[in-house]
Amino acid sequence: MDDEFESGDHIELISTTEKDKDGRIERLNRVLGYAAALADAQNNKLVFVKVVSLEDSRGNLTVTWNRKPTEAEKNIFLKSWESRVGDGGDSVLHKVAPVIRLELVPG
Repeated sequence: MDDEFESGDHIELISTTEKDKDGRIERLNRVLGYAAALADAQNNKLVFVKVVSLEDSRGNLTVTWNRKPTEAEKNIFLKSWESRVGDGGDSVLHKVAPVIRLELVPG
């Protein structure tokens, strides 16, 4: 693994719509589980190291990454969102967010 990036054990789930916010967060949890199963089937152990957040905004899924995903990794989330546990649609946006590291300086 590239030591420039650290594994996170938390992926933020975001609903930008207040209406049925709990239902949307639950849907994102199901999509995340479906994506994990697809990643396991592909023996992709690094995909979730790259994902920062999933956002449900009016039926659109936005996957934020800490580095550029492969086409296969993007497809994991497309298939998950298209599935019966997701929205059933194909509106998936991928964006890469810069990794910001802060170092504490003693003194």
